[in-house]
This record gives sequence, C-alpha cells and structure tokens, in this order.
Amino acid sequence: MNTLTTPQMPTSLDPEALIRTYVRAKDENRPHLMPHAFAADATLQMTVKSEAISFPARSEGLAAIADVLVRRFGQTYDNVYTFCLTNSRPARDTTRYECDWLVGMSNKVDGNVRVGCGSYVWTFTLQERGWRVQTLDIVIDAMEVLPPDTTQAIFDDWLGQLAYPWNTALQALAQMPALVKLEPVRAYLHRRANDASDL
Repeated sequence: MNTLTTPQMPTSLDPEALIRTYVRAKDENRPHLMPHAFAADATLQMTVKSEAISFPARSEGLAAIADVLVRRFGQTYDNVYTFCLTNSRPARDTTRYECDWLVGMSNKVDGNVRVGCGSYVWTFTLQERGWRVQTLDIVIDAMEVLPPDTTQAIFDDWLGQLAYPWNTALQALAQMPALVKLEPVRAYLHRRANDASDL
C-alpha cells in the first residue's frame, strides 16, 4: 500500500535552507512559506536589465516582498524552475552570500517561454525563530522570450533534467538546447563558468 507524504514545513532554518524555502515559495506559488524565509522588515532590491520583464525597483517588508515575488509572479507564470548556480553553498553561520541564478517559466496567457539569468546577493540575520533573510538584491541580466513550441526543449529536455535547486553554470550549459534565442543566457553562463574555474 502506497502512502502519500506531505512536504515538511521548514523549521530551524539556516541560510542554505532559507534560500531553498524561497525558491519553493516562488516556484510553487506558496506565499505562506515566505515568513519562514524572510524577516518581517526585510527589503528587496531589483535591478532589471531586460525589457522582457518588469518588477518594482524596491519592496519593503515581508508582505510586499511576498506579493512581488510570489503572488503576482504566480498570477502570470507557471512551470517555474529556479536554480541557484554555485560551486559553494552558504555556510550555516554566514551573514552574506552571493550566487548566480537561472530561471525558466511559461506565460499563462500566451504560452511563451521565458528563460533568464542573473545574480543574487543575500544578507541574513539570526532572530528568535532562527535565521531569516534580511535583504535580497536581485539583478536580472538577461530574460529571453521563446515561442510555445520550445516548451519540451526547455522544460522536459533541459531544466527538468537538472539537479534542483542547487546547480552550477557548467552543468546548466552542458544540457542547454542549441536555440539562437538563448545566446544571451548562454554567454552569461559561459562567463560565470569560466570565473568559477579560475577560483
């Protein structure tokens, strides 16, 4: 007899688990998870270098951040895969952490696929309930729009095959489909993979 298991609620989160909780909240459209990741007075800073997507430049407080990154985001997009691209996950007691990211998602209205990349800068604070995200700076370096007929190539053949949510730029490149529209993302990942190899 098979028994269904329910994902456990996050408890006693360290910085690595906070990031994982944020990714789950955003990708699965679960705003109730955001208080388990962000401090009540957290701030979000967004730098968008693409015309294919828009976000407020700054959001203050947990409610506003959850609205921007989860609720409104989830109204527009589904099939969301967010990857933190890094060779070194955050230490349990770190207060600042940087990593690159890769995302794929589809628009609920027109079925177009978006693939983007950029960087995160996180700061963490230790509170009574454990670690929480105090600030998050997100830079969107590229966001490319592809037609609906690329859905299988993007989600089934590529993103759905990658280790989730932690991965590396090199691993993401290895399975990346040869689509011209992905060249800005490919160039970004190449730079990050080369930077990592120089460490």
